[in-house]
Amino acid sequence: MKKAKDLNELIDLVHEAVYEVDELRACLEHDDDEAATYTPYLDSLDSMLRELHESMASGKYSGVGQGADLAFMPLFKQHERSIPFRELLRTINATHREGYEA
Repeated sequence: MKKAKDLNELIDLVHEAVYEVDELRACLEHDDDEAATYTPYLDSLDSMLRELHESMASGKYSGVGQGADLAFMPLFKQHERSIPFRELLRTINATHREGYEA
């Protein structure tokens, strides 16, 4: 997945990640067996993604290309294998860390 080309595209990617969390949560309502896999990180990831989206939409986002990981990355690294949309999160973080796609 390519990095975002500009802030609007990055906002769209974060919005998509929030949607993926909502979809996963909806699926878990019908499957208690799978819930144990996702519950350890889902609420925290949801909160961090929504906060990131809000900061971008409101103009408070600090910007891309500063070399640091986003706040959700330690949680991501801990649960990476069980996150169905991990490539999307990797792309969001890579854009934040390295800058927009040229």
